[in-house]
Amino acid sequence: MATLPEPLIWEMVKKNNSFLVKQFGRGTASVQFSKEPNNLYNLNTYKHSGLANKKTVTIQAEGKDQSVLLATTKTKKQNKPVALLHKSVMKKEFPRMANAVANQVADNYYRPDLKKAALARLSAVHRSLRVSKSGVKKRNRQAGKVPGRK
Repeated sequence: MATLPEPLIWEMVKKNNSFLVKQFGRGTASVQFSKEPNNLYNLNTYKHSGLANKKTVTIQAEGKDQSVLLATTKTKKQNKPVALLHKSVMKKEFPRMANAVANQVADNYYRPDLKKAALARLSAVHRSLRVSKSGVKKRNRQAGKVPGRK
């Protein structure tokens, strides 16, 4: 089965696809977003498109524990959707996860142009997974007036 070139696919899907979300800004300027699963910035652009590019990167939360899923597409499995993604679950601290993402995306010559976007998505996902500390609020440590003293 012959595959179409990526720019041709982008020309076909850039104005009409089921993932497109159009938000109208000030005046005539409009911003188009996309809900594609392999789009790191959720922008409707050729660079970030998960539909038009063969090599894509996905970073998302995995389960209830503090793990993050890093998935990249296998370029030779484009016609087999079940075997398309190479998934790896990371349960490390943030600096080690950031190094792993940078190595996988940029240092392996996979998609070095997406390194900044992948690290930004990892930071946002990791921030959303953090559990806020609940309990007693910190008391004010400033020396204040004690009632009854002069």
